[in-house]
Amino acid sequence: MTRNERLILGIAVGASFVAFMNNTIITVALPKITADLGGGLTGQQWMINAYLVTLGSLILVAGSVSDVLGRGVVLRAGLAGFALASVAITLAPTVEMMVAFRALQGAAGAFLVPTSLALITSTFRDAAQARAIGVWTAITSMASIVGPVLGGVLSDFLSWRWAFIVNVLPIAIVLLLSRMVKLRDKPPGGRVDILAALLCAFGLGGLVTALIEGPSQGWTTPLVLSCLIAGGALFSSFLARQRYGARPIVPLELFRRRNFWSGNLATVFIYAALSLNGFVLAIYLQQYVGLSATTAGLASLPMTIIMILASSSIGSLSGRFGPRVFMTAGPIMMALGSLLFLAVSADFNYWQQVLPAVIVFGAGLTVTVAPLTSAVLGSVPSERSGTASAINNAVARLSSLVVVSMLAVIVGGQIDLSGFHRAAVVTAVLLSAGALVSWVGIRPMVDPPALSDATVTAEPCTASDIPVAVGVSRADPRPA
Repeated sequence: MTRNERLILGIAVGASFVAFMNNTIITVALPKITADLGGGLTGQQWMINAYLVTLGSLILVAGSVSDVLGRGVVLRAGLAGFALASVAITLAPTVEMMVAFRALQGAAGAFLVPTSLALITSTFRDAAQARAIGVWTAITSMASIVGPVLGGVLSDFLSWRWAFIVNVLPIAIVLLLSRMVKLRDKPPGGRVDILAALLCAFGLGGLVTALIEGPSQGWTTPLVLSCLIAGGALFSSFLARQRYGARPIVPLELFRRRNFWSGNLATVFIYAALSLNGFVLAIYLQQYVGLSATTAGLASLPMTIIMILASSSIGSLSGRFGPRVFMTAGPIMMALGSLLFLAVSADFNYWQQVLPAVIVFGAGLTVTVAPLTSAVLGSVPSERSGTASAINNAVARLSSLVVVSMLAVIVGGQIDLSGFHRAAVVTAVLLSAGALVSWVGIRPMVDPPALSDATVTAEPCTASDIPVAVGVSRADPRPA
């Protein structure tokens, strides 16, 4: 790599690292936050979902904005907003304020991961791009180590509030790096459709709120019904505007590309499973097994070590042999790992009951993530990199939101041993569905054809990209 390429990869990794670390920190810190602020299981769900509501509502808009205004401008704005929201979270006096500040953090987070991956795909192409995505996956996976361990240590020995203020330091470093590299900040001639952006944000916001509140309040209550109707109407208007408008935020013709739609459909199942597994495992180990936040954070350490060691190689292999086999075998391995969690019993033993499942699950995750990202991003032309990246991130985040909002139904009301086992089975089913979609839908990688002339005129060429956030996981993400 040239110096400029190394800096760009470092910026992309750093921006995503902050978002992924935040997702793992909040999961481990939830019991301490609840003990301090109250809120119970409902409060815990909303601390996760408030972030996902605003992120899911704005992420498509953010992708289009990055295509028009440039990656550097959008990335810096997202980082600054994320830092301010993190500081506000540390000062939250009530669970309601905590949820509100998490919503602000999600709004800023909408501009981070899609834009950071757009930087990679606008800089690297073909096999070099697959390797760069592998490096990005490996290094950002360190967030899955740093987040739980750092969040657990700070929660146990200082306060959960310190677990959020630590976001500020890496953000400052990334902002400094972004000033040391030349980025194409303003592509010529582009413009954001403000009306479409508003229709998208409020439409998705209404639908997401209904999905969250529906399982708990009932689908026929006034709040849920009004959100469903208003959100559905607004988002339908948004889609109509994308079909007939001059400057679409989401060019619908992207969904005619087989690897794009099938990769996004696989993302739905795989990232829903990742979020479910990460959330339930962290809560069960602390609240029912009695592990400290630090120990619970370390429980998934082998999974992340596997990703760090092997993701770069898997990215390179995917670039050579294509993503289909990896995207099929990986989720199957993860499903087997999830079923191994059924060995957990009332007589808890981490080494015999949890570690084997974590290792198998982590190996499958490593085989899956970089090829999945490459499959989706390699199916689109470079001029729609930010938009395509945002679509895939939105799919990953919204699938996480839906599965977390249905948590009470999945676990049977509480995350005890029976609920933990039920979640493991549901996770395995979701991953099996992701493997099936990948095998049937993904085809060998070819250079994507250009967009239609009208679309290219409407949205000028900038880059090529599509992300996956390991959310939780995330694998956000994206993942949390």
